[in-house]
Amino acid sequence: MKPFYPQLVYIEPKALDYPLGKQLYEKFKAEGVEIRETTSHNQVRNIPGKNDNQKYRNAKSTLVIGVRKTLKFDTSKPSAEYAIPLATGCMGHCHYCYLQTTLGDKPYIRTYVNLEDIYESAETYIKERAPETTRFEAACTSDIVGIDHLTHSLKKTIEFMGERDHGRLRFVTKYGHVDHLLDAKHNGNTRFRFSVNSAHVIKYFEPGTSSFLERIEAAGKVAKADYPLGFIVAPIIWHEGWEEGYLELFERLEAILPTYAKKDLTFEMIQHRFTKTAKRIIQKRYPKSKLEMEEEERKYKWGRYGRGKYVYQDQQAGALRDTLTEYIDRFFPQAKIEYFT
Repeated sequence: MKPFYPQLVYIEPKALDYPLGKQLYEKFKAEGVEIRETTSHNQVRNIPGKNDNQKYRNAKSTLVIGVRKTLKFDTSKPSAEYAIPLATGCMGHCHYCYLQTTLGDKPYIRTYVNLEDIYESAETYIKERAPETTRFEAACTSDIVGIDHLTHSLKKTIEFMGERDHGRLRFVTKYGHVDHLLDAKHNGNTRFRFSVNSAHVIKYFEPGTSSFLERIEAAGKVAKADYPLGFIVAPIIWHEGWEEGYLELFERLEAILPTYAKKDLTFEMIQHRFTKTAKRIIQKRYPKSKLEMEEEERKYKWGRYGRGKYVYQDQQAGALRDTLTEYIDRFFPQAKIEYFT
């Protein structure tokens, strides 16, 4: 698929005080993209469209160039100490995506240009925790790879972390547009993770993202660039032929990855889950989706803060976990399975 390119751009005036803000403004101006001014990246109004669904889809092709004012790095993910805020939002149309509820009525894509401020805060956190290693997640609320061919913010951040003895970076992507990242001086301090799935799931539930084969090809490139590599298999969906579909995934990954890259692989596995709120939003935005969301066929799993989600019944979840674990053990015996949830 072609890399993302915005149809409409909004910019905060203060973004022009930063080199990246000026660079992006001049780029889009020269290329004839409509540029509008906004007082804040959190207050973007007048997205074109005759109804909510049209506005939603147009927002997905809108880029907002802003300044990240709040630099409190916070994350609830157990695999990183902090989130590093490079972007918010995603151009993909994954039917199940949790960002549909967390971003609410702000599905437009935001990139933050005050990288110097962000790095200064990151440096402070690293020094406070030294000599312990501090891990930063760059994809909590975005797919940063999907826009980095335009901004190179991620590449700069990879190289920033590559120079830190006690700093590490991690992110995950569904996009195969990685060529500009292959020569980044990462020094092994960045774990490059791909969100992968069966071809069936990607085809029917992940429109607007790189294909099954494009992601696998990109993973091979990243491995050959000596990045530590990881895969998130998510959401694992019980569908007709799922055993064969996931078997093909692991067979193709094993075939493309060089031997040395298989010694430090990580896998994270997340079964499909949904909330009643998410179901309502998904059915409104993607009314033709074939995503199965029948509450009576699921198990309600309580989470933190008294909220829960619908997951597969124990028997189905166990079959998914055991089958995929067996595939990983067969093709990648040295890999680490971080979790199944």
